[in-house]
Amino acid sequence: MRSADRTTIALAVQILRDAVEASRREKVDTVPVRLALRVLLPHCPERWPLTNLWEAASYDEPIGRAQNVSGAFNGILVQLGKSGAWRS
Repeated sequence: MRSADRTTIALAVQILRDAVEASRREKVDTVPVRLALRVLLPHCPERWPLTNLWEAASYDEPIGRAQNVSGAFNGILVQLGKSGAWRS
């Protein structure tokens, strides 16, 4: 994998990490989150955590939103690890 790809993946992961923190206070169905998910799509063997994060990002209820966004983010990290695109 090229260095530029690793940098892009790292930035996308950071955007999602920030969204996990923000999801405790507000909805995080934003353009940066959507773009980060799109960047990570080719590097995740399974799509479900990406879809779950996007759906949870717009939940009205803060506790459910935060829990589901966090869980989906962890699933994304597992998927990126499986593909070799990310090492934490």
